[in-house]
Amino acid sequence: MIERASMQYTTSIKKMMSWQKEMKALGLTIGFVPTMGFLHEGHLKLIEEAKKSSDCVAVSIFVNPTQFGPGEDFEAYPRRLDADIRLATEAGADIVFCPEVKEMYPVDGGIRIVPGKLAKKMCGASRPGHFDGVLKVVLKLVNIVQPDTVFFGMKDAQQLAIIETFFRDFNCPATIVRVPTVRDEDGLAKSSRNVNLSTDEREDAPIIFETLKHAEVLVQEGVTKEAVEKFVSDTLDNKTSGKVDYVSLLTYPDLEAPTETSNDLIIACAVQFTKARLIDNIIFKREG
Repeated sequence: MIERASMQYTTSIKKMMSWQKEMKALGLTIGFVPTMGFLHEGHLKLIEEAKKSSDCVAVSIFVNPTQFGPGEDFEAYPRRLDADIRLATEAGADIVFCPEVKEMYPVDGGIRIVPGKLAKKMCGASRPGHFDGVLKVVLKLVNIVQPDTVFFGMKDAQQLAIIETFFRDFNCPATIVRVPTVRDEDGLAKSSRNVNLSTDEREDAPIIFETLKHAEVLVQEGVTKEAVEKFVSDTLDNKTSGKVDYVSLLTYPDLEAPTETSNDLIIACAVQFTKARLIDNIIFKREG
């Protein structure tokens, strides 16, 4: 473990594993918050929730290259490691794990994780291979940190559904804790990518959540799936400068087309602005 201005962090897998073994030898529980850095209030909420229910908290900061496709924003993804370590520590993290790419992926043995049908819709439809990379890094991080609980935000709802299914089907011993999306006062979901919005795009962006809330009302009124999705797509096309990637009304967490008896639903979308792709969703129960 390394100390910098009283902030503890390590870039070493070996040292991270040594820390978790030491904590477990003391009988302490570990809460884990995996992040890609550029921390905001949403990440800090995850750390806060982890602190409430765990004896000690580990936070990872790693921009994972395996979940970025060709032409995506890996190189442009915002990074500010020193500030992130400070924020994580102030929020209650006991250790921050921030490995280099060569530390996490020293060799490629060619073995792949295939996430299946859950990854073929929503974000996965336009980002082939994205969730393969997500599951790869999550498995590596969980094996390294060996947490009792792992905390994920609900903004990345498809990712969460896939990870929950992965943990269930492969008997991962850690428990996943869902944490509600943290939003700005105008409703925009907190995201590290928000910093890449222009002034005009930032003014448009809250329309995404407003439109999803209206869509939920339409679902409760009995409007069809197709009509609800068209309403969201048309509204975002007309009222923002972004390009709609997808709009999906599905069951949650199964991500199937809803039937008349489906109760747990998600209405989700992605909008591509000039330098930022924003996702958002509302998960709700259908009344009656």
